[in-house]
Amino acid sequence: MKIQNLSFPNASGEQLSARLYLPLDEVPRFYTVFAHCFTCSKNFKAVTNISATLSQLGVAVLILDFTGLGESDGDFEEGGFSSNVSDLITASQFLEENYEAPKLIIGHSLGGAAVIFAAARLDSIQAVVTIGAPSQPDHVKRLFSDELDSIKEDGKAKVDIGGKPFTLSQEFLKDFESQNLLELLHGMRKAFLFMHSPQDRVVDISNAAELYQAAFHPKSFVTLDGSDHLLSDEKESRYAGEVISTWSKKYLPTEVSENNVKGHQVKVRLAGDSYTTEVMTPFHHLIADEPESVGGKNLGPTPYDLLMASLGTCTAMTLKMYADRKGWVLKEINVYLNHERVHQQDSESVDSSQNAMLSKFTRWLEVKGDVTEEMKQKMLEIADKCPVHKTLHEPIKVETYFKSQV
Repeated sequence: MKIQNLSFPNASGEQLSARLYLPLDEVPRFYTVFAHCFTCSKNFKAVTNISATLSQLGVAVLILDFTGLGESDGDFEEGGFSSNVSDLITASQFLEENYEAPKLIIGHSLGGAAVIFAAARLDSIQAVVTIGAPSQPDHVKRLFSDELDSIKEDGKAKVDIGGKPFTLSQEFLKDFESQNLLELLHGMRKAFLFMHSPQDRVVDISNAAELYQAAFHPKSFVTLDGSDHLLSDEKESRYAGEVISTWSKKYLPTEVSENNVKGHQVKVRLAGDSYTTEVMTPFHHLIADEPESVGGKNLGPTPYDLLMASLGTCTAMTLKMYADRKGWVLKEINVYLNHERVHQQDSESVDSSQNAMLSKFTRWLEVKGDVTEEMKQKMLEIADKCPVHKTLHEPIKVETYFKSQV
């Protein structure tokens, strides 16, 4: 992924701070806007994890700090829920003017309620995703219920939300109370995905049921079982990103086009403080990683897993092609592989008296169908003729250069 730091003015002319997560080849499947939770910021871990995951799966994601929060200018106390909605519309317009109009909008917690209101006013938005969202914006009043009487009596009061001090006014509360989310949702005709955890102790899962009931089809619900409201576990937020990406393929289909690899068949990029690596082929995106035991995040296969996968897939395809030419009916071909470093003298397939190390791939075939022993012997012979197998046995030369900067 590639991250761009951006800024643009809100409806009042104050600068909003934003960050754009772009996929590896910078040719996204589509653009989306992501709204963080109440009083949070674009640096909130769950938001960055979901955005990073989506960008690794080909989706461009814009996340922003609402007015008066994070690195954005303005006064949060003077804004309120309507200001959040306005900021989302501004962000969508910024994308449309400078990149491409967003097709998807995502919101976490109160941000989930905000994206529904914003989506109702944005024609480009075709799909909406909420994560742990309340069914009414004024649900947020529970966060400072002890100060509600003071706000009503004195017109405003200082409250503590998530360890941060804020001064909230009576007008701020009225803004929340005036919003009827379920009524608005009932009149919308967009695709909806509601995600919620049964263990959410901040916003009860019954809110998701109310949202789901109010929405028209197409609508979907996915449980985030085991996660807390903030999706504190990185695995949970990464999972949410993967689900959103997969779900969006049904409602935001895109034609598979050739990636811009600029003259190269494969492009690989590693950025950040871990080993998670993006791989781009002419038509596909992949993720490689290392296990957590060696400092990785285990978000994808290891380099040697990919190497064995190359040999295995090529073996299966070669056997399938040969069987088709022979008219053999094979219901299924399974290839199991293992890789290890062994001494040459310990390998039955290598005739050498030297005590040198070599890479040994062991391959097992499992073929389902009406297969005779004679056919099995022939397939063992054909497996050794698959192009990747032959390449691994050829003399190999790898030349490495520094790429010139354009």
